[in-house]
Amino acid sequence: MRPQKVNDEELIISLSKIFRAQGYEGTSLKDLSDITGLKKASLYHRFPNGKKEMAESVLNHMDKWVADNIFNVLNKEGLSAKDRLKNALLQIEKLYNGGMDACIFRALSMQNGMDLFSQSITNGMNEWLKAFKNFGLSMKLSDHLAEEKAMQTLIDIQGSLILSKGLQDSNIFESTLKRIEHRYI
Repeated sequence: MRPQKVNDEELIISLSKIFRAQGYEGTSLKDLSDITGLKKASLYHRFPNGKKEMAESVLNHMDKWVADNIFNVLNKEGLSAKDRLKNALLQIEKLYNGGMDACIFRALSMQNGMDLFSQSITNGMNEWLKAFKNFGLSMKLSDHLAEEKAMQTLIDIQGSLILSKGLQDSNIFESTLKRIEHRYI
C-alpha cells in the first residue's frame, strides 16, 4: 500500500483554511484540491460524501481542538483562575491567528451552510457558553452572572473577529481578549 502524500491532520488544517477564508458556498472542489494538493478523485476517496463531509470533518476537528486546548484549560485543576484564563485566551489567540482568521462557525453559517451545519454550529456555540459559564461558576460567580459573562465573552470574541478581519486590524481582537481577561479577573 502506498503511503499517503497528505496525512489526515495536514488535510484537515488545509481544508479548514480554505473554508474559513471563503466559506462553504464560496469554496469549490478545485479550491479544495488546490489547497490540499490532492486530486478531486483522491478527495472523494477520503470523503465519499464530498464537500459537505469535508466541512463536517473540519467542524469535528475544530470542536476537538477547542475542547482540548481551550475548554479543558479553562477547567484545569491545580492552576489559579487567572492562569487558566490567560492560557485559554492564548489558545483563542492562536486559534484565530491573532484575529485575522475567521471563525469556522461564521464561515459555515452563510447562505446554504446554515441549513447544512446549523446543529453543529448551535452545539459548538453552546459548548463555548458552557465552558465560560463553568469557568465563572468556578470563580464563585452566581449562576446568572456566570451565564451573562459567558454570553458577553462569546459575543465579544465573534464580534472582534469580524471587525479585526474587516478593518485588517488585529489590535481589535487583542484588546478584546484583554477586556475578557479583565471581565473575569
